[in-house]
This record gives sequence, structure tokens and C-alpha cells, in this order.
Amino acid sequence: MLSKLFKSSVATAVALSLSFSFAEAKRLGAELWGTKGDADKQFMEQVIAKLPEIGYVLSDPHPKINMGYAHYFQQTNLDNLGFFSITNDAKVRTLLEEYPALAGFTPFNLHIYKFTNEDRTYVGHIRPEVMADIVGLEDKKLRKEWASLFPDLDALILKGMGSDSVKNIYFNSLPENPMMTFTYEIDLSEAEDDLEYWVELFQEEFEEIFEDKGYLIAGFKDLWTTYDIAGEDFKYPAFWVYSLCHFPFSYAIFNEHPEMGLFAPCSLYMYVDEDEETLHIGMPRLANWLKVVGVDDAEKIEKMENLDADVISTFEELGAELVE
Repeated sequence: MLSKLFKSSVATAVALSLSFSFAEAKRLGAELWGTKGDADKQFMEQVIAKLPEIGYVLSDPHPKINMGYAHYFQQTNLDNLGFFSITNDAKVRTLLEEYPALAGFTPFNLHIYKFTNEDRTYVGHIRPEVMADIVGLEDKKLRKEWASLFPDLDALILKGMGSDSVKNIYFNSLPENPMMTFTYEIDLSEAEDDLEYWVELFQEEFEEIFEDKGYLIAGFKDLWTTYDIAGEDFKYPAFWVYSLCHFPFSYAIFNEHPEMGLFAPCSLYMYVDEDEETLHIGMPRLANWLKVVGVDDAEKIEKMENLDADVISTFEELGAELVE
């Protein structure tokens, strides 16, 4: 009898040890809440339309990207694929003033997708603590403030979608360098000592060089103007965020792995700090997609690695210096 109890105790201890090891090794990267059927109308009416009620602002929405896939590539595995870039403008302002790299997820994507062969629609976003880790935010107070922006959003999604299932995305670790960051020295003599004019010139040059290489400017958010219109002080004399996309690349990845769209489109931030003549640039690397969501297709992995390298080389061609 004692032998049986001992064996049972050992078995239980081993099982618990394995479960604790899993909990320590795995982290929750995202929750995708599932709703039966094609829930696009429900999503638009019960979630997107009600975002202002909880302080969120929608910018540059991209619904039904799957229709573009069907048109340009004559095939898609998806009934729905949508990127909805959102920000809580009012509450994120002071966070950006203390830690500007949070603009790597300002805005962030509220994601929706549905496979054609599955009777379920999924909605979700990257977990806020993972966003904070990617941009390198370590300050506990700021992390707590950042995380506090999300419970109302999650409650709205769950209430609006009536989700009856959840797809959890777990991962082990982030890449060694989750962000790519650059500096660009500002020469105001090019713009008659007018920073605003210099910004316009730089933006034109940036957009031209990236569009020539096949990238799409999928969105633009001028944070300085946002707060100036609202009558709010903002310490940065210039601060904006591009949403960057590469359409053929997105089809190659999202048509089979739409959950990777959680990270899309990429938020690429640029700002000028007070009393500096330096433009700071940053964007989360696509390497995060591989670490958090993951694929085992060598060709897709190569595409993502190559695109990270291409973004870096394009910025260097523009004259920016890679920091990390």
C-alpha cells in the first residue's frame, strides 16, 4: 500500500514538475477569441464602432484584405483578414513622453481573420506585456500603466463578440534584438532652419525610397499634431508613426498563417527629442513574428529574415545609422 502511495506521489510530483516547467518556459503572446460563423458584421458594429466609448481612436483601418489577395493573386484561403490600427491617444501621451519607443505599438493592430474552411472568426491583439518587452520597457510603473490601457478593450471584445472559445499563442522567448533602431542627423540648413519644413522634406524622401522598393505606406499618425489639436502639451517637437506593409510578402505569410497578422502592419516611429538635431527611428523586427507565433517553413522564415535586412539596408541607403 505504501509502495503504491509512493509511486502515486512520485507520478504526481513529476506531472507537477512538468507543468511548472511548461509554465516557466512558455509565455502567453496573444489571445485570439473565437466566435462561431462569419462574425465580421458583429465585429464592426459591436467592437469597432464602440471603440470611442472606451477612449480608443481608430486610424487607417484595413478591412477585408483577403479581397485584395483574391484580386491580385487569384487565390486566398481566407474569408476575412483585417487590420485595425488603434490607440488610446489620451492615455498614451504621458507614457510616450517617458518612453518614446512604445510608439512601436502606437498604434497597434486589433486583428480579425477567418479561414474559408473554418466556421469561426478570430479577433485579438498582442499581449501588452509582450509589446512592452519587445520595445525594451523595463520600468515597472510604466509597464503597469501601459497594461492598464487594455482591460477595457478586452472586455469590449468579449462582450461584443460573445466569444465561445480562445486560441492561445504561447512562445518561449523573444529574439536577442527585438527592435531595429536608427538615428538620422538633421541638417536644418536644407530647410531654411525650419524643422517643420525639414520634416516634410524627409517624409517625402522616406516615402519615395520605400515605395520604390515595393513597400506600402499603410497608415500615418502624426502624434504631435494629434496632441496639438487636442490642446495637450507634448514634449517632442516632431513625432509621427508610419504603418509599413509589403503586400506580396503579406500574402505569402498571412494567407496560410493569418495569426501572424497580429503584428501587422508594422508601426515605424520617428521623433525628434527636445533640444536635439537628431531624428530617432525605431520598429519591431519581423524576427518577433517568428519567435512569438512561429512557422516551420524554411522559405517563409527566409522571406521574413530577408525583409528585416532589407528595411535596415534601405534606411542606411537613406542615410540613417543603425543603433541596434
